[in-house]
Amino acid sequence: MKEKRHMSTSDETFAWKSPFAALKDVPLPSKSTNSAAVDLADKTAPKRNRGRVDIIRSTAHRGGKMVTVVTGFVGISQAEKERLAKEMQKACSAGGTVKEGRIEIQGDHRDTVARILTNAGFRPVFAGG
Repeated sequence: MKEKRHMSTSDETFAWKSPFAALKDVPLPSKSTNSAAVDLADKTAPKRNRGRVDIIRSTAHRGGKMVTVVTGFVGISQAEKERLAKEMQKACSAGGTVKEGRIEIQGDHRDTVARILTNAGFRPVFAGG
């Protein structure tokens, strides 16, 4: 059986030693010396001039419910469209889908969708009603 150690409750001062005391003299790394972070930032930078995309507000064939539709993607994979759709859904707090090469977001969120597409390197154009 392990023997119990009792801690004193008297008013004596307790000499506590910090386990982090040895780290106070260690210098922190600077941002310029971390080349891996710089390389990662360059790869995730959005590409520019990826083409024009149309943002349409539509209610046709949807029971009167408003939907923001993004069409006109050229040279973009289905996986990237799904990633953009997920980002738009999260930013707009709305549902959405990718159908037949276009992105549909529930509700009228043209401004938010345009901002996301601009950051992704596209040139969004408001088209239609």
